[in-house]
Amino acid sequence: MGDIKLNGFRRIFAIVLFVLVGHQVLAEAAPVMSPSDFVTDAVDVLAESLEGRRSELADDKEALYALIDELLLPRFDRRMAAQQVLARHWRGASEEQRNRFIDAFYTILVQRYADGVLDFEPDRIKVLPFRGDASKRTATVKTTVDLEDGTNVSVNYTLINRKTGWMMFDVTIEGVSYIRNFRTEFDAEIKGSSLEAVIARLEKEAADESVE
Repeated sequence: MGDIKLNGFRRIFAIVLFVLVGHQVLAEAAPVMSPSDFVTDAVDVLAESLEGRRSELADDKEALYALIDELLLPRFDRRMAAQQVLARHWRGASEEQRNRFIDAFYTILVQRYADGVLDFEPDRIKVLPFRGDASKRTATVKTTVDLEDGTNVSVNYTLINRKTGWMMFDVTIEGVSYIRNFRTEFDAEIKGSSLEAVIARLEKEAADESVE
């Protein structure tokens, strides 16, 4: 995927943030809606939330991270995502290692892709009609995103229906899921060292970024 993957993930993280925050804003007004309506309404309503704040947040990463944490944490299934990423290595991990990986992996995601929030442009997103069964445990919402160079990229969100409502745990860009992407990366690294070494590296990377 090359540059599409790199630039796409940055923008998709921003879109995911808006989608998940949309659940909070729209819950009272529309407690029952299809996954695609959930995405569409969230994008329409929450695009206004960055108005007048882009420069401020661009100059203050800690404020940007804090904003993402406040809005994203309740609506991103961190444990499900981490379990899917580690795959078979999850089964051999202690509960302490699992929790450390969950925290470190989430922090790295925020730090790598938070700037994408500032690039969010709702008019570049087209949400396609939902063709699945919204009563099932998981649902996939298909969208397309127009990049600056005119490229049209397909983006699918995988949601899971929890007691608290829909939560996101995977995003697939042009057929490449971020879970599968990180699973391949971490599997090779764990095989070459150990899960503990990978967790320690992520924790150090997250800590180093936070003090820059």
